[in-house]
Amino acid sequence: MAGVTLNKVIKRYGDVQVIHGIDLEIADGEFCVFVGPSGCGKSTLLRMVAGLEETTEGSMHIGDRDVTRMDPSQRGVAMVFQTYALYPHMTVKDNMGFGLKMNKHPKAEIEAKVAEATRILKLEDYLDRKPAALSGGQRQRVSIGRAIVRGPDVFLFDEPLSNLDAELRVEMRVEIARLHKEIGATMIYVTHDQVEAMTLADKIVVLRKGVIEQVGAPMDLYRDPDNRFVAGFIGSPAMNFMSGKVGTGEVAIPNLGQTIPTPIAPAYKGHDVIAGVRPEHLSIDPAGDALTVDLVESLGGVSFAYLSGATGEKLVVEERGDERVSEGQTVSVTFDPSRLYLFDAKTEQRIRT
Repeated sequence: MAGVTLNKVIKRYGDVQVIHGIDLEIADGEFCVFVGPSGCGKSTLLRMVAGLEETTEGSMHIGDRDVTRMDPSQRGVAMVFQTYALYPHMTVKDNMGFGLKMNKHPKAEIEAKVAEATRILKLEDYLDRKPAALSGGQRQRVSIGRAIVRGPDVFLFDEPLSNLDAELRVEMRVEIARLHKEIGATMIYVTHDQVEAMTLADKIVVLRKGVIEQVGAPMDLYRDPDNRFVAGFIGSPAMNFMSGKVGTGEVAIPNLGQTIPTPIAPAYKGHDVIAGVRPEHLSIDPAGDALTVDLVESLGGVSFAYLSGATGEKLVVEERGDERVSEGQTVSVTFDPSRLYLFDAKTEQRIRT
């Protein structure tokens, strides 16, 4: 096993630069997730680690080896793709061992490694089946098993769950988390789904337009985002954002009809800010009249109320318990002022009070 180090990595396609000087260290045995919206460069960066995309500038190390110009087969990585890429005419057992067979590994070694991957992924009952006789989740487990058999230094996952339905995605998230704990390998995982990122990662790398916005443990990014983009991307439902203006030790938020006390520095007095508060940190005051309930999504144990205020800015509130609001009702919201996040209205960088 080995860690991965990227040093000022750049990727260009002709005159178009898509990765902008990435510096990143992924520790040996760490589960690192690249997350961001479509087009942010996360899959390109993963393919650069795999050697499937050439690195234009910068260097890349796996362990103590400089792999920047190495062929994919020499890097000690195994990749699990969004599509399962299984041979339809081969059984599960043959699919998993095919790469070793082509590299002329001894038959006994192939059998032993396939047996170990089968045990880890609980595929014993499917070894003689062909891919057409498997569910989507089972096919993805076979694809992961093929990677395990290779015994790589680093596992690379490129949106492996995006083709599965919601229930299977949850099941496979659990399987991948268990796999990481059992084999302890370095894993790099690409997804646009921040729920996958939060539940799987030791470290999350948030990307936008080929640049790293923030790196950290899932709950560190949730609790202490550096900017509005990270604050809005991490957390489900997303953080609420409203315009505000700084006064003396307070921030006026017209949409709420409230002025919130805050220890913001006096130098910010008169500045326009973006005020952020998470749906789960808000409570509804049914006696208030500052906001109108536009829609309520009831999901059983939790519901989400969509509100609009004086400025037309939208607000989502998470509700639990038996007493919940209904559409058309007028209400206000309350929250602990320490839960308020402030961002500069121009730069969208976090203002830490």
